[in-house]
This record gives sequence, C-alpha cells and structure tokens, in this order.
Amino acid sequence: MDDLETRELRYFVAVAEELHFGRAAERLGIAQPPLSRAILQLERRLGVKLLDRDRRGAALTGAGEVLLREARTALDAVAAAARRTRQAADPGRPLVLVTKAGASHELLRDLLDAAETPVEVLLCEVGEQAHRLRDGQADVAVMHRPYDDLAGFETQDLHVEGQVAIVPATHPLAARESVTLAEVSDVPGLPIARWPRLDGTYPDGPGPEVRTQSQLAQLVALGLTLLVIPASSRAWQWPEHVAVPVVDAPDVTTVLAWPPGSPVGPLVRAARRRFLVADGSA
Repeated sequence: MDDLETRELRYFVAVAEELHFGRAAERLGIAQPPLSRAILQLERRLGVKLLDRDRRGAALTGAGEVLLREARTALDAVAAAARRTRQAADPGRPLVLVTKAGASHELLRDLLDAAETPVEVLLCEVGEQAHRLRDGQADVAVMHRPYDDLAGFETQDLHVEGQVAIVPATHPLAARESVTLAEVSDVPGLPIARWPRLDGTYPDGPGPEVRTQSQLAQLVALGLTLLVIPASSRAWQWPEHVAVPVVDAPDVTTVLAWPPGSPVGPLVRAARRRFLVADGSA
C-alpha cells in the first residue's frame, strides 16, 4: 500500500534536511528511537532504501532525494489547503503579497498604489517566495524570471531590466563603468557568492555559502564576495557597495506570480494597466 501519512513525511523531511537522527528528533520534539523506527517502517512500506546511515549521521540515497522533493511539495499542499480553507471564510481579508526584502521600492510602491484591493506585504529572503505561495502563506508574489521557481504558477510580466555586479567599494572593479560576466566570474580573491538550490544544496565553487541578504551585504562590504543581481534589486545596497552594470548578463523579468485559483484578479488587472502603460506597451 503506497498511502503516505503527513506525519511520516514530516519525520522524513526533518531527517533528510538534518542528515542526523538526533538533531531531527530534537527538531521534531520527539525521542530518537521512535523516529528511527518510523523511517525504517517507511522504507519497508515503500520497498526502497531512503537513507544510508553510519555513526556520523545519514546521507540521502537517490530514492531519498526524490522523496524529499515530493514530500516538501506534498506538505506545502496540505498546509496550503488548511490555510486557504480558513481564508475562504473571511472574504474581506487583504491579499498577501510576498516579496524578497530589498526588492525595488519604486516598483512595489507603484504596485500598491495601483491596487484596487487591500494588500498586505510579507517580506522574505531570496528564493523563498515560491514556498510561501505553495504553502498558502501568501496569495501572490513578486518574483524574477529566469532565477525564481515559477513552476505551476500563473504570471504577469511587470518589468524587464539588466543586471549589475555588487562589488566592494574599495575594489578596482568599483571604478569601472561596466563589466562582463567573464570578468566577474573569475576575480582573484573575490568569488561570487553561492545561494542554495531549490533542494537546499549549494552549487560547487569557491564563493561563500549565503542564505540571507544581511549575510551577503556584510560579506561584500568586507571584500570577501560579489554577486550579480537585477539592477532594481540593489535597493538594499550599502555605502560600502558599488553597483557596476554587467553588459552581457541576460535580462531579468520581474513578474507577479500566483497559484491558479488565487483571488488576485483585481491586483493583476491593476498591474497590467500600470506597468504596461509605464513600459509603453499599451
């Protein structure tokens, strides 16, 4: 029987993310022996090995990596179903718009000014918008194509722009009028920062691993890293940073994204009027 319970999916996700049964048990607030038994039972029911175990911890097998991805999606869907059911009982509530902290203040202000319905803004870290939409914490998001995870969402394009390199103000690159991707990809002593992939792992490379913009801003100010971002995303730029246009970086499109069925019609219609006219497309 292939039916899976949300409880055992939560247990597995905790172990898969911690890669350590003791830490996962502490995170879940349960003892380690029942957690270990639950994972073994899950493996027996599915007929596959999900984790390789040793005294130092655990590692995901290929099957485990698949279940981690699918379990996260399933748990998000369950959470979203509960939240949206409760929200349906309050038709007068404001729309919740999620955007990364440091997004363009001007774009957000234009969007809120154009809105025909109350909008509550939820700030998050880079790359978290998709999760907030899928688990029902937000109705609509400001995201960037091609970098953000837009799978399964409906979208409305708002703005197309180039990209800039954020470099330490004391670095020779800061005096340049422009740079190329090749030039910023191989700067001695100034590697590009690495953000986690959708599965939580980091790409290979010498740059520091970062999860928050505050971490990133500090590391750039200290002369330890650089990054390439959409030009409008430099709203969080510190005085110790300089933004240099990257002439051959692909354009980035800022979009509104929302799950099918989300009650965002008035906001999307207002955004189309405001941004298409602003871009000269209407």
